[in-house]
Amino acid sequence: MTQRHILIFIISIIINFTANSQQKQDSLKTKVSYGIRVGVDISKPIISFIDSDNKGLELTGDIKFSNNYYAAVELGYEDALKTEDYFNYTAKGSFIKIGVNYNAYENWKGMNNEIYVGTRYAFSLFSQTLNSYTPNYSGIYFNAEEITPNTEFKDLNAHWIEFLFGMKVETFKNLYLGAQFSIKKMISSKEPENFKNLYVPGFNQVSSNDLGVGFNYTISYNIPIINKYK
Repeated sequence: MTQRHILIFIISIIINFTANSQQKQDSLKTKVSYGIRVGVDISKPIISFIDSDNKGLELTGDIKFSNNYYAAVELGYEDALKTEDYFNYTAKGSFIKIGVNYNAYENWKGMNNEIYVGTRYAFSLFSQTLNSYTPNYSGIYFNAEEITPNTEFKDLNAHWIEFLFGMKVETFKNLYLGAQFSIKKMISSKEPENFKNLYVPGFNQVSSNDLGVGFNYTISYNIPIINKYK
């Protein structure tokens, strides 16, 4: 065997070894999909079907911008009739929430599930209508002598922050079911004269200490944009 044949033989061994090593490395890589996930809160249509006094719709969306971080947004509309001991009222309007989720779940290879914590800044524009009340009632919410039934208070607004915990499970390819629980704290609100904001769309019932809670159950679909390997 000549030196030329020996050199060709050695080069072929190196090429085959390099190719096999690259195949092994590729087999160990995990595909990570970066895309826009859009969905809807399925609890609100169900509540609207069961209770015709409460109507609403909430759309959700998030996009992965880092390994475990997602920019998230929720927006919706509510029209709710509420009844207290001595009066009832209607609150209706729209809201938007913007924030970030951090996925604390370590997925196995090929999995894309989430167990996350997050925060939101939220804003709502709405109106309230005092539909009726007991004529002799005068309490902390309004003065009965200075307000008449069917009075609508327009151009109201509220700002609050939310701290939340949730999860999303990929049931089929790119299709997710999710659940989320949130604790809310009112920052500021524009209230009508001689009345209080007792219910704010997106915030829900407002307690005496300006705290609130909420939940949603979502179905969403991830639209892949970029696939990376790690």
